[in-house]
Amino acid sequence: MASKEVITVFGATGAQGGSVARAILESKKFAVRAVTRDVTKSDALALRDLGAEVVKGDLDDKASVDDALKGAYGAFLVTNFWETLNKEKEAQQGKLVADTAKRLGLKHVVYSGLENVKRLTGGKLEVPHFDGKGEAEEYFWSLGIPMTSVRVAAYFENFLTAWKPEKASDGDYYILALPMGDVPMDGISVADVGAAVSSIFNSPEEFLGKAVGLSAEKLTIQQYADVLSKVLGKEVRDAKITPEAYEKLEYLAGKEVANMCLFYQMKPDQDVKLTHRLNPKVKSFSQFMSENQGAFKDL
Repeated sequence: MASKEVITVFGATGAQGGSVARAILESKKFAVRAVTRDVTKSDALALRDLGAEVVKGDLDDKASVDDALKGAYGAFLVTNFWETLNKEKEAQQGKLVADTAKRLGLKHVVYSGLENVKRLTGGKLEVPHFDGKGEAEEYFWSLGIPMTSVRVAAYFENFLTAWKPEKASDGDYYILALPMGDVPMDGISVADVGAAVSSIFNSPEEFLGKAVGLSAEKLTIQQYADVLSKVLGKEVRDAKITPEAYEKLEYLAGKEVANMCLFYQMKPDQDVKLTHRLNPKVKSFSQFMSENQGAFKDL
């Protein structure tokens, strides 16, 4: 049997990259070269046990990106804005992979991109963790690299951490504060991204040259609250917070999230039906919450 073509997965020990690496290994069509800065950590060793080739690499280091992509058929790239909070650095990492992929002649890159909100809104809104990815994505397209961009909806996982319901100050109920008005917000579990990306690699003729919005479902903030109420057995309500009020909260990235929600209200293109075709096992918010009830023990 001929040896399998290799897909290089950057960020393979992170949530999104790890999901992609495992799904590609599971589908058995491609071999996986998992790139991580620390090959000794448990997530890296677990991928090795599953059959991945685990290599040390760093998106800020040209030589290591080169080594990671040499001889590969394709690559999956996700960058992490939240590590440095530096949009320019994130865009630079994407562009380095783009230049290297072009030079080495990769056949299919799946880039975890997002829209360049600043450009799309003529500078009215800035969402740095979108904009850097958007800039890199535009650069990929400009080089004519055979690629698919996946734009992942808001992670359901955020509801377990930064977007956890909070006790109301005026009664025995909880509030969910996200400035979406009555516009539904797309969401997906990051764990379900991998199988969708693996399906995209398996059907290049359908997905090369396209941007795909991945979303499990669209719910209003009140509908998210209703699911939380049911699963937690406590009343959760939409706080009906405005973007202006949200910006003033002492959250990390309050303005960032407020602007992101304003962009979400413009209904970017997320394809729920296609996502379910790419990953038939994609979880609804209700299923996801039922599986993660433990995260709310302290509520």
